[in-house]
Formats: sequence, structure tokens, C-alpha cells
Amino acid sequence: MRREMRFAVGLCLLAIVCSAAPAALAQSDVVTIGAATRTGVLTFDVPVYVRDVSGTPLGIDQPSGSRIQSYSIKVNYTPSAAVQSITFTRAGITAPLTPIIELTPAAPGSVSLLDTFSEATNLIPFTSNAAAPGNLIGHLVITFSPSATAGTIVSLNLDPVLTQLTDEGGTPATKETAGAGNLTLVNSSVTMPADIPAFDPRVVALLVVVLALVAVKLRA
Repeated sequence: MRREMRFAVGLCLLAIVCSAAPAALAQSDVVTIGAATRTGVLTFDVPVYVRDVSGTPLGIDQPSGSRIQSYSIKVNYTPSAAVQSITFTRAGITAPLTPIIELTPAAPGSVSLLDTFSEATNLIPFTSNAAAPGNLIGHLVITFSPSATAGTIVSLNLDPVLTQLTDEGGTPATKETAGAGNLTLVNSSVTMPADIPAFDPRVVALLVVVLALVAVKLRA
């Protein structure tokens, strides 16, 4: 009887441990591409956030040396032909900070922001467990090509390999990536507006004629 009771208790403890394990593994920081805001005829501002979740390898709740002080965020966009220009710069809590190094590599179909800050002099002031999507750290400025078709959707996807969070020194043991299961990536998109006026060539030709006649009259 005692052996059976011990076996039953053991099974209960194992069940408790197994049920708790997924919750622990599910803890992850989050990088989010937010919703686009139109700022010009063909231009949109797209915020990028990092949510610092407690209990992950890196965070403001961790000891010195294990804070999020460096990030590599690569955004892939498609169709690239619909985009005339795109930039990725610091914003929000990183805007007033001075990075040790900052790189903004870009290629057709992708743009990245890589920053590293000194923890001693430029601590990134993340709010632990802030409401989603977290703290604003950068933004994309996207200008559509005038030749893009109205309604074209440009997908903005975070690269699962090259999007990473690390401490100041880039310690491999605490690096956070989607592949390691401790970084969640949230993608977004932006849509070519439909209210862009189309120029009728006949109207343009008529305008040229009218301007020419006005010029002739002014000379007379």
C-alpha cells in the first residue's frame, strides 16, 4: 500500500512539473512592427517596439551585464518594387541615447537597424512587462513608388535569423532569438492608398496649351 501511495504521489509531482514547464519555456521578449500611420501623400511611418518580459535571459529585471543593450532588427519587405524608399532609425526610448555603434544596412527588399549601447552610460530604459507592444525603440519611414497600384499591400516581416536581442557584449549564452524560443516576432504590413489622384495626359496637354497662350499674351 505504501509503495502504491508513493508511486501515486510521484506521478502527481511529475504531472505538476510537466504542466509548469511549458509556461516557463513560453516566456519570451517581443519585437513588434506596429501599425502604419500615413504622414504624406505616399509616405507612412511604422513604429517598431521591443517588449521586455521578466524572466527571460535578458531584461531590466536581470543583474547588470544581462540587460538588453544591443539589438539587430532586420525587416524584409515585399513586393520591393512598390517601395520607392525606406529608412529605419532610432525612436522612442533609444532616441536620446548615444550608441557605441550603429549600422543601418539596406538592400532591395530589406532594411536593418543595429545598435549597441554602453550599459554604464546609456542604459536602455525598458519598462519590465509593459503593456503590449512594449517600448518604442525605432521606426520605419516608407514611401511608396508612384507607379505602385492602389491597394498594393507591402508585407513587413521580421527576419527570424537576423533579428536578435543581446547584452552589450553580445554574450551567446543570453542571446535572444526566435530560433531559441525566447524571442517572439510580430509582423505587419502597409497598404498603398487608393486616393492618389491620377493625372490624365489630356488634362496635362491642355494645361500646357493654356500656359503657352498666357505667356504669349503677357509678351504682347
